[in-house]
Amino acid sequence: MRDEKRQERLRQIEDAIYALIEEGGFEAVTMQAVAKRAGASLETLYRWYGDKVGLFRSLVDRNAEEVKTLLTANAAEEVGPLAMLDRIGQRLLSMLTGPRAVALNKAAVADGSGDLGRALAGAGRDAVAPLVATVFKRAAAGGILRLDREEDAADVWLSLLIGDLQIRRVTGQIGPLDPNAIAARSLRARDAIVLLYHPDGRSSAAF
Repeated sequence: MRDEKRQERLRQIEDAIYALIEEGGFEAVTMQAVAKRAGASLETLYRWYGDKVGLFRSLVDRNAEEVKTLLTANAAEEVGPLAMLDRIGQRLLSMLTGPRAVALNKAAVADGSGDLGRALAGAGRDAVAPLVATVFKRAAAGGILRLDREEDAADVWLSLLIGDLQIRRVTGQIGPLDPNAIAARSLRARDAIVLLYHPDGRSSAAF
């Protein structure tokens, strides 16, 4: 199958999965239901995804790939590490608090086996954190931040950025975040990192 056609088929399958989640939650997503909704064969689904958890994992992998692409593009543009951190922060917040991420997290809660939750963690934060750590490594190498371990700083930044927003979205305590709120929170997380790790404790305004 040509790459363009395959990508289109992947999008159709993803749309089918999300539609089924919206209609009936985790239990509504079966290989048979997805195949029927997407107009795909069961053989194709099993070959591409392996099983039901594989279907969900592919959705999270796609999101993680977006962040990886953003990191690569910004590195090629020689964007400064703190500016890159802000860009990544806004993209991550938009993705993690968006309707599709909320649907995936609700499905994970409904999965009594815990398989989906583990898959989400493995393809989500566990995959993104090392990529974010490379940004902190650049900041440390350039003398912008003083770090003992880039991985620890990345974990702190992710905690500051995301906090309890995901669980509050999943439980319906808050609605979708508007772009201004996302931008403001990303900047606050970046500023907090500078206060914590900058050698001179200066404001990030100069960066």
